[in-house]
Amino acid sequence: MTLFIVLASIGLLVLLITLGKLNPFLAFLVVSIVAGLSLGIPLSDITKSVQKGIGDMLGSLIIIISLGAMLGKLVAESGAAQKIASVMMKIFGVKYIQWGLVCTGFIIGIPLFYNVGFVLMIPLIFSVVYQYKLPAIYIGLPMLASLSVAHGFLPPHPSPAALVGQFHADMGKTLLYGISIAIPSIIIAGPLFSQTLKKIKANPPEAFLSDNLPEDQLPGGLNSFFTSLLPVFLLAFTTIVSSLFPQNETVKGICHFIGDPAIVMLIAVTVATFTLGSGLGKSIKSVMETYGESIKDIAMCLLIIGGSGALKQVLVDSGVSKEIAGSLQNWNIHPLVLGWLISAFIRVCLGSATVAGLTTAGIIAPMLNDLHVDPNLMVLSVGVGSLMFSHVNDPGFWLFKEYFNISIKDTIRSWSMMETIVSVTGLIGVMILNTFI
Repeated sequence: MTLFIVLASIGLLVLLITLGKLNPFLAFLVVSIVAGLSLGIPLSDITKSVQKGIGDMLGSLIIIISLGAMLGKLVAESGAAQKIASVMMKIFGVKYIQWGLVCTGFIIGIPLFYNVGFVLMIPLIFSVVYQYKLPAIYIGLPMLASLSVAHGFLPPHPSPAALVGQFHADMGKTLLYGISIAIPSIIIAGPLFSQTLKKIKANPPEAFLSDNLPEDQLPGGLNSFFTSLLPVFLLAFTTIVSSLFPQNETVKGICHFIGDPAIVMLIAVTVATFTLGSGLGKSIKSVMETYGESIKDIAMCLLIIGGSGALKQVLVDSGVSKEIAGSLQNWNIHPLVLGWLISAFIRVCLGSATVAGLTTAGIIAPMLNDLHVDPNLMVLSVGVGSLMFSHVNDPGFWLFKEYFNISIKDTIRSWSMMETIVSVTGLIGVMILNTFI
């Protein structure tokens, strides 16, 4: 009966968002209250559980996600993303232009939120298409695969960062494991898969041709790469150093402080304020205005993350997580595959990768200790599951369809299949890593 209530709650969440067209944050609140009532939590305690869940979830994430948004916004508006693209194009040339776009998408995808990166990269893709008269899907899909993988696999993106917090994983290790899985996933779902899509005729509007900054107004290449990738450098550096000196408490303490995701992002934003802000002649006031605008872009994302925390706390406080953990022990399925399956199912039903990942975490996190799996791998398993088969209920599906001006059939054949390949390949990578860790 308990498991049925949980499944019914997830079903209600799906219906409210899809058929009811309810905002996901409001849907999470409604479902949390209904689940609390159904699971027997006293009326006076339900709102306490909801408030505690939202507070606990956002308390650990709001700094990371907000600072990440600020960094991404400044990288985009300063021209650093454009400079990175320009450098990569020069390195790879026309013959390997597709691989240049893949690398550009991956590098830019780390600091930028997916929708921002998508809109930012579209003019570059189309300018290449028009200039070299190449098939648009063949050229564009690999770069967008890179963006999608970064969005689903790699912190400090909102969903992976939230999953790290939920599963009490290590941000640095998750990032390193994620990159090792991301690279083969991008290659298979991007350049290799796109070879089968050359005959799809896309008619991208000329209005999307590049409206870029003049070359003399762009930051330097080294500055652009360094500032954009600084969070990755810091997380990787502190993780490696702490593993090299496991007995040195002073080194471990310093690495633990500097490697804390909130401190990493604060350092990155502070550096960017000067390297991409005042160092390029911008006033501190204008940089701060850019940061203020960035928060508007993620306000709803933060609310959705908070709402997922409410549902998680209701499941914890009702004791249902322990019952589910006990029943799952009798299932002949690996916990990492289970996390992927739940996340993939919710993704297909709802369309939102963030909601899918966080809802799954609410179910899995309370019983993670009983499942005896590496929490970093569980973050990745749920994350890759949340990218499964994007279709008509996903805004990303329509972004791709409308920008490339292709049919729904061809969008499913290209975009939806690319996301599916990323998800399945990612799971295989997680399971391979699990055999060595």
